[in-house]
Amino acid sequence: MSLRNRLTEYVKACFTGLWIESQEHQDALTEIAQLCHDEQWQLATWDIESGLSLPGVTEADVGSHDPLAAIRAINTLATPNGTAILVLQNFHRFTQSAEIVQALYRQIVAGKQNRTIVVILSPVVQIPTELEKMIVVIEHHLPDRDQLEEIARGIATEEGELPEGAELDTILDAAAGLTRMEAENAFSLSLVRQERISAEAVWELKSQMLKKSGLLSLYRGSEDFSSLGGLSSLKAFCKRSLSQSGRTNPNSLPRGTLLLGVPGTGKSAFAKALGRETQRPTLVLDIGALMGSLVGQTEHNIRQALRIADAMAPCILFCDEVEKALSGAASSSQTDSGVSARMFGTLLSWMNDHRSDVYLIATCNDISKLPPEFSRAERFDAVVFLDLPGSAEKQAIWEMYLKLFEIDADQPLPEDENWTGAEVKACCRLSALLDVPLLQAAQNVVPVAVTAAESVERLRSWASGRCLSANQPGIYHHNIDSPKSRRRVSRDPSIN
Repeated sequence: MSLRNRLTEYVKACFTGLWIESQEHQDALTEIAQLCHDEQWQLATWDIESGLSLPGVTEADVGSHDPLAAIRAINTLATPNGTAILVLQNFHRFTQSAEIVQALYRQIVAGKQNRTIVVILSPVVQIPTELEKMIVVIEHHLPDRDQLEEIARGIATEEGELPEGAELDTILDAAAGLTRMEAENAFSLSLVRQERISAEAVWELKSQMLKKSGLLSLYRGSEDFSSLGGLSSLKAFCKRSLSQSGRTNPNSLPRGTLLLGVPGTGKSAFAKALGRETQRPTLVLDIGALMGSLVGQTEHNIRQALRIADAMAPCILFCDEVEKALSGAASSSQTDSGVSARMFGTLLSWMNDHRSDVYLIATCNDISKLPPEFSRAERFDAVVFLDLPGSAEKQAIWEMYLKLFEIDADQPLPEDENWTGAEVKACCRLSALLDVPLLQAAQNVVPVAVTAAESVERLRSWASGRCLSANQPGIYHHNIDSPKSRRRVSRDPSIN
């Protein structure tokens, strides 16, 4: 529902205190002015620079730059059978004043009698405690795809400047989450650089937008599934889930996957490659960075970050090592006055209720530290366990990294029992860095399955029968009594 429609309902129902959260004040004011013109309502606006703009009343009569006088001046517009609206721009800067809060309180109460509506237009919602029960919050949504296409066509007026078909869809996907002004700037920049609108300039501006927010970062790597050895079942599951997105019932949109596994088995690498493979932007959510020093700032940050993710759909939302950020939720009331618990609750509610095409990939090394409600059904599509790679997966990993680091593939490979993909990569990198054979480089690699053998075995035992396997279709099973797989490799007889 548009801002105009929602505002119409609230005004006609005589909600006398409204707070519009908007990053685009001019567009919001244009909609409000058009609504007041069509409904024959009186409109007054105020901001600290221009002061009060009131039809038929001079600046000297109302003291236009005084916020208290501006609040009181709306009563001069009241008529027996009419409606008057006062829009206060960026008024959150003044709501710390007791006099301002009291004046707003009295005006909101009095507005019920003479149908005078106070509207605060602000980029953030900071309602004083005294007014929380009296003010309704309305969100001014960012432009949708149709509006973005209209903006693009208004800028790209010459033939050939705006692509059509699938390329246009890619541009509109890239522009999702931008304000109207940001979209105009991105499209104009693309025209100046390339004489046509393309997604590259849009992505550049979007990266800057996310960087300024400090809540999310945009990952734009070149790795796809070809850069990952193994994980065939996980790759097929996620790619099939996302390929069906938008083609079926909107209630069946994919939710995401929780990746549980031994450190170094490719959880983070998979999450980053998934975005490239499915042509979706990958947003990185650092929950620890959302913690704020001011009261309520953390809760606002997590809501804003999730709102940005919703606006940028379709996208991948990646949260790495989520157990470290959420493990303190249970004891939050004793450690941080409940901030972590409230942040966790906000995230859970979003995971369960959001209807945007945002695919959440969360990685975890220790499931025991996560609250049980985080991994229940309908939070994720699947909980997948990434075990130590088997012989076939490890062979693919060796081939990939030998090629990446330009290492002679004919030389003997080291014993790699219980090695992860990260340890194979480390061995190849050290071989290239030190210019030594793989067997010699392997002497500097101690696998995590050795240094943390008890933790790894405990994790594999927990996942057995509870998680899907990343390498094979179906449930993961770990038989601790079975002999461990071991790949025999040839050795150089000259090496002892």
